Amino acid sequence: MSLSLILGGARSGKSAYAEKRAIGNGKRLIYIATAQALDAEMKMRIAHHQARRNSNWTTHEESLHLAQVLAQYDDAGNVILVDCLTLWLSNCALTSELETSADNIDGSLFFHEREKLFKALSASQADVILVANEVGLGIVPMGALSRWFVDEAGRLNQALAQLCHEVVFVAAGLPMILKKSEP
Repeated sequence: MSLSLILGGARSGKSAYAEKRAIGNGKRLIYIATAQALDAEMKMRIAHHQARRNSNWTTHEESLHLAQVLAQYDDAGNVILVDCLTLWLSNCALTSELETSADNIDGSLFFHEREKLFKALSASQADVILVANEVGLGIVPMGALSRWFVDEAGRLNQALAQLCHEVVFVAAGLPMILKKSEP
């Protein structure tokens, strides 16, 4: 079992890099997609990702409960690619299960699901590749909700980087190894 975290900005090549890494693994390919096709632009983004993958992939769409899906596919013969944790955080933050506004940021669903995710990853028998955006490289957002999101995305990435055996930052399609240790 190995855990990898692939970070990068929008259109940095992180997802394509993660897919190539998974394919080279020789195991059954599981793709957990966190995006929700709520508008035409997101539908186009999802279609772009789907077009890169062939029929060798089993795709499971899950926008909130990642730990549950990881457990479903937890097998040493699988490599699971989760794309993308930043969208997952957004889904958790903006779901109707939360009382979220510019002045009242709850985050309880995200914090609950995050803990379940950490436990599932720690116990996983499958190889897991996680994809996330590095959103903290830009300017500090103006609104409370945006600042909360950037802070929690950064905290999530830091915690996962500690847990993972490998951390890669992708910029302009080029991977830079930030961490590499034995599983």
